[in-house]
Amino acid sequence: MAKISPISGFPEFLPAQRIVEQHVLDTVRQIFELHGFASLETRSVEPLEQLLRKGEIDKEVYVLRRLHAADDEVIRPADQLGLHFDLTVPLARYVLQNAGHLDFPLRRYQIQKVWRGERPQEGRYREFTQADIDIVGRDTLAFHHEVEVALVMAEVFAALPIPDAVIKVNNRKLAEGFFRGAGATDPDAALRALDKLDKIGPERVAALLTDEAGLDATGAQLCLQLAQISGIDESLGVRVHALGVVHPLLSQGLDELLAVVAGANARRPGAVVADLKIARGLDYYTGTVFETELVGYESLGSICSGGRYDALASDGRVTFPGVGISLGVSRLLVPLLAEGRLVASRAVPTCVLVAVSEESERRASEAVADALRAQGINTEVAPSAAKFGKQIRHADRRGIPYVWFVSADGSEHSVKDIRSGDQVAADPNAWNPPSGDLRPAVTMEPTREVGLTTAPTAAPTAGQDPEESTQ
Repeated sequence: MAKISPISGFPEFLPAQRIVEQHVLDTVRQIFELHGFASLETRSVEPLEQLLRKGEIDKEVYVLRRLHAADDEVIRPADQLGLHFDLTVPLARYVLQNAGHLDFPLRRYQIQKVWRGERPQEGRYREFTQADIDIVGRDTLAFHHEVEVALVMAEVFAALPIPDAVIKVNNRKLAEGFFRGAGATDPDAALRALDKLDKIGPERVAALLTDEAGLDATGAQLCLQLAQISGIDESLGVRVHALGVVHPLLSQGLDELLAVVAGANARRPGAVVADLKIARGLDYYTGTVFETELVGYESLGSICSGGRYDALASDGRVTFPGVGISLGVSRLLVPLLAEGRLVASRAVPTCVLVAVSEESERRASEAVADALRAQGINTEVAPSAAKFGKQIRHADRRGIPYVWFVSADGSEHSVKDIRSGDQVAADPNAWNPPSGDLRPAVTMEPTREVGLTTAPTAAPTAGQDPEESTQ
């Protein structure tokens, strides 16, 4: 058989790594639902013309086309389809299409794959999983929801076995107002330039601000000074005003930013920090914007992003404003798994392996397994009636903590904890393991001297040390 080559930018996990991913997704889902968000799933494709409306993304959209489409087949632009690159554009379409059947404000979460034709590199993949929450109103949406979504995601980070995550916040009104007050003729170009600050550095951003945004050298430097401001208290406002730029939109955005920072940190101290270099490249954001860095993994960029959008969805009569935040699950997990920082206590969900003494007695073992499963205990039956030592080793290799033994006549039962060697009599209709053994545990290991993979493509082979852009 020919050697199978991995496809760059499409991560795949080994079973133990997949358990880690499922643990993260289950935790995220539970916390989202704890706050009253309902699950939605949208189709994978959207009209291409809709996907291309939302910022600098045209070079990254995967276009859908039938393999055997005729060479002379004409596809109207309105009929061209592309794979969605985030979950917000599909949400806008979904809200418009189903508005008559939805209650507002709509509180939805969505955990799905998305696709971007990016160059695979550290933290960026072509197929990746995102986990979004959004609150969408009808015509109006209360400001306090901007604080709420940040706090929900902060709760997610606190519940996961990951390094500390810092949610940073800015306001597009503040940035746009500052740029206009500083003399920019194209504030959107200034926003896009500032969004690249960490990638290309201040000198190249200053050049973009003068060449594309219409700022003079003094205005460009003022914008770079603005980008250096960060903090968690009202001194932010003092430092912004000290730059001497005045514009009504700047004042409004600054007030909103201070309100988000104060509101979030009053309920969860340290939950968010203002960072005025955050811009977000997608052009549907209109107010608050979020980005999140993982401490020690800043080179990954933002693992969780989002913001306020006042007019993403509108049918011409009704407007549906919203605010959302999106966790790049693949961007978060792949580097931590590659380093061996996140580990599962076992590679399978199985808690108990029921041994088989003879193939003729397999039915008795299966009856025990059925009884244990009826109590919610993940159980499997040994694949063969090998010597008990071999069956125990089979369980040990997979991390299964318990092996169950059935007497030849099925009248006597015992269960062995193969970690300690303790073996006790047990009733399959009444026995329960300690709660910590019922499901695989996921823990974070200390930092290891192992380099991050730059473009994960497939599960590592045996013996090796084991996305995305967000919303």
